[in-house]
Amino acid sequence: MTIILKTERLTKKFGGLTAVDHVNMTLSKGELRCIIGPNGCGKSTLFNLITGTYKPTSGRIAFKSKDITGKPVHIIGRMGIGRKFQVPGIFNQLTVYDNIRVPFFRDQRRSLFLKPRKDSDIHQKITALLQKINLDDKACLPAIHLAHGEKQWLEIGMVLARRPQLMLLDEPTAGMTAAETRKTAQLIRNISREEKMTILVIEHDIGFVREIASRITVLYKGAVFKEGSYETIQSDEAVRKIYLGKSR
Repeated sequence: MTIILKTERLTKKFGGLTAVDHVNMTLSKGELRCIIGPNGCGKSTLFNLITGTYKPTSGRIAFKSKDITGKPVHIIGRMGIGRKFQVPGIFNQLTVYDNIRVPFFRDQRRSLFLKPRKDSDIHQKITALLQKINLDDKACLPAIHLAHGEKQWLEIGMVLARRPQLMLLDEPTAGMTAAETRKTAQLIRNISREEKMTILVIEHDIGFVREIASRITVLYKGAVFKEGSYETIQSDEAVRKIYLGKSR
């Protein structure tokens, strides 16, 4: 398997607090991986290091065999890493269609206010992406009027529009209903399968993790505590104690 992301002894300290502690992790091309762990275990900090929001205290990050350690956010983004945050970062006053069009804007060399023709390549790509995220029937609706889960899907679509090779999803089901969570699991599985995209997901909902993960990494106190299949992780008594807070 081709390794697309690798961290070596990756560490981030904030004063006397070690948020990420010598993390060694490899992610294969096309893999769908979940990261779980209790609050404060370093999951979001790890994402911030991978995307360049934070510079590591020590250690190394390689993406497609290239050292990206400490590179600026925009450089890492252009190299092919896209991130969806826990709180949707959408443009509420723009339509759903125009939210998806924004990531294409840098390639259009024209005003954002000039709509692409319906027979244009850009319009067809936007329409196909809206269908993929189940929002094609709401293309003309201002994004502010979407339900919470739909706003999460819209931001996933905005990340996809940038055509990343690695997509980081930070708690994509936070605040969703059970029905929205099931649809999100299906959406992520479809993206993984159809786009052959590598996806790394932070998630607390263990039922959702069971639905999508081919492999799970458990973080605890900033370090990798355990890795394996859902069945391996679910049956591990030590993981239950640190993640669920009790044995059962």
